[in-house]
Amino acid sequence: MRNAGCCCEDRIAQDAQASAGKQRSTLGTPTLHPAVAAIFELLFSDFEMTADQMRELLAQVRDGKLPVDAAVDRLRHMPFEDLGFAKVDHHRALRHGMPEVIFAKGKTPEQVLGIAAHLLKGAKNVLITRADAKTAAFVKRKIRKAEYFPLSGAIRVWGDRTVRGKGKIAVVCAGTSDIPVAEEARVTAEVMGNEVDAIHDIGVAGIHRLMSSRERLVQARVVVVAAGMEGALPSVVGGLVSCPVIAVPTSVGYGASFNGLAALLAMLNSCSSNITVVNIDNGFGAGYVASLINRL
Repeated sequence: MRNAGCCCEDRIAQDAQASAGKQRSTLGTPTLHPAVAAIFELLFSDFEMTADQMRELLAQVRDGKLPVDAAVDRLRHMPFEDLGFAKVDHHRALRHGMPEVIFAKGKTPEQVLGIAAHLLKGAKNVLITRADAKTAAFVKRKIRKAEYFPLSGAIRVWGDRTVRGKGKIAVVCAGTSDIPVAEEARVTAEVMGNEVDAIHDIGVAGIHRLMSSRERLVQARVVVVAAGMEGALPSVVGGLVSCPVIAVPTSVGYGASFNGLAALLAMLNSCSSNITVVNIDNGFGAGYVASLINRL
């Protein structure tokens, strides 16, 4: 939604005064108080959901024809803003607890910036994934608060740092080569309002390194584990902790690793029953789901 700014009250008052005695009434559309109508004109005028639709929805609630919960459910699916090249979903945060995330790969820098700028009208946090250095530089010139993480390609605007998770999320990687995927998971979980403990390079080839981090692992409410090669680490971690473990196969490895397929299959066949698996190199998906679990 658009930020109303310091002139919001004046704008509402002016609109309400101008509308006094001229309440809008169309066939089949109940009329709202002019001040209420002005508020929704202000909030929704840029979006595909029309002010008339909002008036109708509120009128149904007011008249007892629509339960409040049903109205909230309808609001979860609107509005969006049509930019021509993208339809920006401004209510994603209402439905998922996180504004729409921008996948930068395949988009021009101008498109990425355009979507981000419109999301920031109504959100303090925005996440962009898989951005190259050119796109990051373009975005940072226009959005000064943007942070770029070159290893993972993530760009983050983190204006609201409120912690919403009920516990800590541990993000673990087997080797240094897995850090880019782990970083994507960490940045995602942080921007979604979680405290994250990042633990790097504790793969099974040096099992004593893992055991030295055991206390940190058991304190976590959710653990994300990124590993390539044979993908054994999530199973070992799963055997040490009682919380959910989200396994992320990475494309790190030699020929027979098949760009992460070997790790993926190993994780899917894990005998540790507290493990679930996301797609190859999908640090974002792991961090997102870990955040949702941490709010339960």
